[in-house]
Amino acid sequence: MGIFDFLIFNKKTTKRVFLDYASSTPIRPEVREVLRVSADESFANPSALYEEARDAKALLVDAHKSIARSLNTTANQIVFTSGGTEANNIALLGVFEKARERGNPRPHVVSVVTEHPAVREVLNEIERRGGEVTLLSPREDGLIAVDQVVDVLKATTVLVSVMFVNNEIGVVQPIKEIAQAIKRKNKEDGFHVLFHTDACQAPLWYGLDVSTLGVDLLSLDGIKIGGPRSVGCLYVKGGTQISPVMWGGGQEGGLRSGTEHVGACLGLAKALELAKKEKNESSEKVQLLRDNLWSQIQKHFPEASVNGSLKHRAPNNLSVCFPGVDAEHLTVALDTYGVCVSYSSSCRTLKEDSTSYVVEALKPECKGSSIRFTLGIHTTQKDIDVAVQALRKAVIQVTR
Repeated sequence: MGIFDFLIFNKKTTKRVFLDYASSTPIRPEVREVLRVSADESFANPSALYEEARDAKALLVDAHKSIARSLNTTANQIVFTSGGTEANNIALLGVFEKARERGNPRPHVVSVVTEHPAVREVLNEIERRGGEVTLLSPREDGLIAVDQVVDVLKATTVLVSVMFVNNEIGVVQPIKEIAQAIKRKNKEDGFHVLFHTDACQAPLWYGLDVSTLGVDLLSLDGIKIGGPRSVGCLYVKGGTQISPVMWGGGQEGGLRSGTEHVGACLGLAKALELAKKEKNESSEKVQLLRDNLWSQIQKHFPEASVNGSLKHRAPNNLSVCFPGVDAEHLTVALDTYGVCVSYSSSCRTLKEDSTSYVVEALKPECKGSSIRFTLGIHTTQKDIDVAVQALRKAVIQVTR
């Protein structure tokens, strides 16, 4: 059986409820059409010199310009990557290595214990390379205070990295306020601290005007916003000094060598454009459904509690602790009832210990008993009702 036959044979015929949109989103029809058209029109290598290559290059330039418009910046400050993980790697390692090149023997990087593995693991690598890392612990509501950041800055600090919207608990950090405080500290003490945010979970719900946010580096991922897989980008503010972390032909301003997938870049640009256009309407609709889900859970499971602030949270996210319930078993049970959820970051399920270190940082007793529900723009009230009924059955199944 070929792979195409396998896909047809295994095509789902029953309606399932998908509540794991923080992990992945379906490609939007408008984006799929961009990919279809560009497959014929942009197959050539945009770095070559003949007419077809020049046409592909022109489309790639358009993709840079489109994303720049969505972020209120200029095209030369957009670097295409293979996704959010690579964008984070370039940002963190790039700043760290540039600092070492410029004579800082032990560059200091500040971040938060609740960051995505695509940041946490890079920080571990920075330590292995001789750097110094400070991880801030959030309050029980998942938020960090601006003063926490400022208080740990010092002359050797080169970068602060704070996630915009947490991928597990959905908590929204005060990015603009942190950026302003770092700039004040730089001015007052003569520091040169850069600020990066992993904004992969943010575009569907929040504006990403980088001049308003005040960040120096910002990471995005197509898979989180209805865009193509394996494409993302990194915003690099003009004048920001970072080193490449991979070498080759020097594409993307020398920061990300490798032939660009022009169609995917165009698809990411289209997805980001749609997200910016629809975010207000989508946020209002999805938050109403999310709040209804929480109301029903409270009714049937009065001992359940939300992980992190419910006020300072993305409208699609609901991370719930069910005391005494094994989250992994509950996730599997819900799957048998046709409901897709997560019990930690999807990336963490590849680790031997896949319990949630994010929840553990807030409520240690809930790290193995919390479920992440994340709604999307396609979620309906019927999906919520079906999910609650399945949850009632699944909890009984895993606790008896």
